[in-house]
Amino acid sequence: MRRWRKFWHLVTDDNLFLHLVETLERLVAKVLALAMVVVILVALMDLASFLFNDLFLKDPAGFFTTSLIKIFGLFLNVLVAIEILQNITAYLRKHAIQLELVIVTSLTAVARKIIIYDSKETGADLTGLALASISLAISYWIVRSMHPHEND
Repeated sequence: MRRWRKFWHLVTDDNLFLHLVETLERLVAKVLALAMVVVILVALMDLASFLFNDLFLKDPAGFFTTSLIKIFGLFLNVLVAIEILQNITAYLRKHAIQLELVIVTSLTAVARKIIIYDSKETGADLTGLALASISLAISYWIVRSMHPHEND
């Protein structure tokens, strides 16, 4: 019975409950940050392995045998992963989602898709990417214009 009262007090006391939820949020963010570091390291090893194989193990040595589009895609994978990690660590620092950083990360991801876009895909795909780019650019402009003093 005593445990039940303690549990009931934990659930009904707003301050205690909010503290518990905040602690859980921080723990989840830390686990996500660690997982993102692993993803970044694996993506970096994949990029390094791909570059080494393409430059030194295939003929002609010293030249890219694969299109630069694939190489740019691998670079941008790492960049997007780093930006996602920055989103997570910014949340841990300020305990708030930074909308501007999220929009910039989204813009980078859409730009990556545009850069590696296969011209054999349908025009609807390209139209969707264009609309996403325009929407994100307008969103970024709105957020920046609301906070003009933050020029970092």
